[in-house]
Amino acid sequence: MENRQNSTNINWYPGHMAKTRRIIKERINLVDVVYEVVDARIPKSSKIKDIDDIIRDKKRILIMTKIDLCDMEKTKKWVKYYESVGYKVILADLINGKDVDKIISETNEIMESVNNKRLEKGLQKRKVRALVIGIPNVGKSTLINRLVGRKAVNVGNKPGITKTLDWIRINKDVELLDTPGILWPKLDDDETSFNLASMTAIKEEILPIDQVAIYILNKLNTEYSELLKDRYGIDNIDNENIIETLDIIGRKRGCIIKGGEVDYDKVYQVILRDLSSGLIGKVTFD
Repeated sequence: MENRQNSTNINWYPGHMAKTRRIIKERINLVDVVYEVVDARIPKSSKIKDIDDIIRDKKRILIMTKIDLCDMEKTKKWVKYYESVGYKVILADLINGKDVDKIISETNEIMESVNNKRLEKGLQKRKVRALVIGIPNVGKSTLINRLVGRKAVNVGNKPGITKTLDWIRINKDVELLDTPGILWPKLDDDETSFNLASMTAIKEEILPIDQVAIYILNKLNTEYSELLKDRYGIDNIDNENIIETLDIIGRKRGCIIKGGEVDYDKVYQVILRDLSSGLIGKVTFD
C-alpha cells in the first residue's frame, strides 16, 4: 500500500448545490441578516470561499459550531482573526444550547437601526428574515432546532440531510431560511479538501478513504501526539511503514477478519468515526 496524497483538484460539484446557490441569489433581497455557520474544528476550511458572491453585502453573524469537539485554544485564534477583519463571531454550544440566545440578541442589535427608521416613519417593526448558510454537515439543522426550540428540521452526522430551501419561524419576530449545505465549485487545495473529508463535510467517495485516514493520523502525529498515544497507543508514525501503524490500530480496535488478518477498510472507518465523534479528543485542524 502506498501512502500518497495526490493533488485533489476535484471538479466534483453536485447539481443540487448549483441550484441552491442560484435560489439563494434569487432570494437574497428578502434576507436581512445571514447566519454563516462554520465548524470550529476547521474554521478556515469550512468557510465557503466565495460566500460574498452569494450573499453580497448582507449583514452577517459568523457562528462556530461543534465547539465541544474543538481545540479551543487554536479555535479562539481564528475567532480573533475573524473579529479583526470585521466579523461578529459567536461560539455556539449546540449540544447544551449554550450561547444560542446570543445569536438572537446580536440579530436584534443588527436590526435596531432598521427598525428605528421604520418607527420614525410610523411603521411597525419588520419581522427579521435570516438566511442560514454553510457547508454540508456543519450543524445548520441542529442550530435551527436550538433556535426554534423544537425539532423543526432533520439532523444527521453526514452531508446532504437538508434537501430544500424552507422558511422556518423561530418566533413572531424572526424567520429563518434553511438551506442545503453547499461547497465551492472546485476543491483545488489539498489541505482544505482533506480537512473537509476528515470532518465528514464531503462524502466519502470524493476522496479515497485510505488517504483521508492516513492524513488524519499524520495530522494527529504532528499536532496532537498525546491524543494519538492515548487513543491508539502509538508514539510515532513511520510513513515508510504505515501498515505497522494500521496493524496496531486494527488489533487494538478489533478490526480483525477471519484468519487473524487486519481489516484495513474497517480501520479507516474507525479512524474517521473516532475523529468525528470526538473519541480521539478535542482537535482543530486549521
